[in-house]
Amino acid sequence: MNNKQDPFLVHRYKSIGYAFKGMFLLLKTEASIQIQFSVAILLTVAGFYFDITSAEWMIQTFAVVLVMSTEALNTGLEKLCDFVHEDFEPKIGFIKDIAAGAVAIAATGAFIIALILYLPKIM
Repeated sequence: MNNKQDPFLVHRYKSIGYAFKGMFLLLKTEASIQIQFSVAILLTVAGFYFDITSAEWMIQTFAVVLVMSTEALNTGLEKLCDFVHEDFEPKIGFIKDIAAGAVAIAATGAFIIALILYLPKIM
């Protein structure tokens, strides 16, 4: 872990390393993030194919990042809940369901954004 005696820049460098490690762990181990990453790649290809505007790129990027970030937080919370209480516990299940609901909200919003961006281009 980080040594509190590390100089500021060394501490920041280590923190960035841990963040990238977390991103790669998510991509390596979590099917939901792998699917979302694949969708992000497809949307990127679609963005180039349909030559979307800079504003559309920003909106699309924000939607993708929101979904993937929410999923990462959901995964972290689920892992923490499983660590705290391995057996089924209704209160833990409630917490996990709410976190999954947050992902569903973000994904629904991203889907609506994709429809708004691409339906007019397809039709």
